[in-house]
Amino acid sequence: MAQFTHFDATGQAHMVDVGDKAETRRIARATGSIRMKPDTLKLIQQGDAKKGDVLGVARIAAIQGAKRAADLIPLCHPIALSKVAVEFEIAQPDTIHCAVTAETVGRTGVEMEALTAASIALLTIYDMCKAVDRGMTISDIRLLEKHGGKSGDWVAE
Repeated sequence: MAQFTHFDATGQAHMVDVGDKAETRRIARATGSIRMKPDTLKLIQQGDAKKGDVLGVARIAAIQGAKRAADLIPLCHPIALSKVAVEFEIAQPDTIHCAVTAETVGRTGVEMEALTAASIALLTIYDMCKAVDRGMTISDIRLLEKHGGKSGDWVAE
């Protein structure tokens, strides 16, 4: 069975040493969803939310979130991102799906950046719409795929 990498031989938490790893192109794609009242979704689609363009703001928040993953997750390496792309899909009558692709050329992967970005996008939607719908539900945040690095490619079933 595989071992956790963020603990040393004595069980102490540590940042994984990636110094000897080769720099390669690394890509990760993550997703998540937010479910809301149908009327809330209509407000978002019509651009009538009191705070403005909800999905536009959520897209920028996702990109900022990806760039700040290492500040939020204690043992996550700070990395230079080369790309963060955010897509939203409306699933009538009450759901928005968010998918984020993060890319870098480096010694460690971008899974945490993609997952953080998807989470922050959905939290931003919640924040911007909570005045009309406090019962929104964020769910299914997960990694869809990752490419590059020593462990190679991985795609969710």
